[in-house]
Amino acid sequence: MPPPAPEYDASRIAVLIKEFLTAHDPATTDPGEFLRARFDAGLAWIHYPVGAGGLGAPRDLQAEVDRAFAAASAPDRVIGPLVIGLGMAAPTILEHGHADQRARYLRPLWTGEELWCQLFSEPGAGSDLAGLATRAVRDGDGWIVNGQKVWTSVAHRADFGILVTRTDPDVPKHRGLTYFICDMKAPGVDVRPLRQLTGQAEFNEVFLTDVHIPDSARLGAVGDGWRVARTTLMNERVSIGGGAIPREGGAIGLLTTAWRDRPELRTPAGHTTMMRLWLRAETARLAVDRLRQQMAAGAAGPEGSAAKLVFAELNQEITGAALELVEGDGLRYDDWTMGRPGTADFLGRGPGYRYLRARGNSIEGGTSEILRNIIAERVLGLPAEPRVDTTVPWKDLPR
Repeated sequence: MPPPAPEYDASRIAVLIKEFLTAHDPATTDPGEFLRARFDAGLAWIHYPVGAGGLGAPRDLQAEVDRAFAAASAPDRVIGPLVIGLGMAAPTILEHGHADQRARYLRPLWTGEELWCQLFSEPGAGSDLAGLATRAVRDGDGWIVNGQKVWTSVAHRADFGILVTRTDPDVPKHRGLTYFICDMKAPGVDVRPLRQLTGQAEFNEVFLTDVHIPDSARLGAVGDGWRVARTTLMNERVSIGGGAIPREGGAIGLLTTAWRDRPELRTPAGHTTMMRLWLRAETARLAVDRLRQQMAAGAAGPEGSAAKLVFAELNQEITGAALELVEGDGLRYDDWTMGRPGTADFLGRGPGYRYLRARGNSIEGGTSEILRNIIAERVLGLPAEPRVDTTVPWKDLPR
């Protein structure tokens, strides 16, 4: 019987960080070596188990760890392209993956050496994800996958994708799904850009043609893909709308800066709008802080849907107010680039870009309409919407 895991508090964690920084001087250690060593020392995700980048310590100590490494000017990762891997793939692999999968994927995922994308939505299955049609058919010790995914961020740069497929069309749609890790460099994976309203192509459509996936890349049991996918979805909404930001961080900070820097644009009506949006943003920030504290005691739950819903609506309203504040200047689109960024450079662009990009906030990561259903049913306990397709075999559903 293994010995019980040691208990950790802030003081003990501080000692471990000091010892680590003494052994790995941030000024002289290669950044990649530093990040790998930090993972191995359990100082990556400290609430993860030993051997998976953590110490089994309380999750609420993570902020102290991150601040200590930042204060030491330690090497860090560019989080933008890693959001899907860090916020969605990692917790799913942790909860549903076996030991070999954790050992293979978590370390390079955390260090940023391997990028991840999310192969969920399809042209006919976006909000109704369980209706997806991408098929995986048994082939010896593996699976052959055919289908199409859409709105796939970072797919053009990703090494791996978290993929939900249909493995049994003869049962109701939620029961016939299976979840895989897909090698994005495998033969048959074709990634094509989708041009957005901003002119950029952050997103992609991905065509899967006779793609072979070994059974060792399956997460969870065959037919249990919906339960695994829900883990991803709950964490996705927290990662989009539940990030920790300082007071006047994010879009509201850009708006208040413009308000202070250009007094000639101020009006009584604008002042009222500014105060209303500032209060809403601060309320949302404090609510997210509370959500993060609740998450420290357990896994992400449906409350993350509320955080994401508020983020989307508030971000759209703030970017609209910023556009109106600068009047004609807001009509100048600062850089109509046809580039292929890894993620949106939201805070580094002008008000025209931010206004256009924020339109997608109420779609990506779950539409606001679906999030309201989740909140109503799982948070408020209201009756579920009538659903007539949950007991019908998927193959018999109209499409």
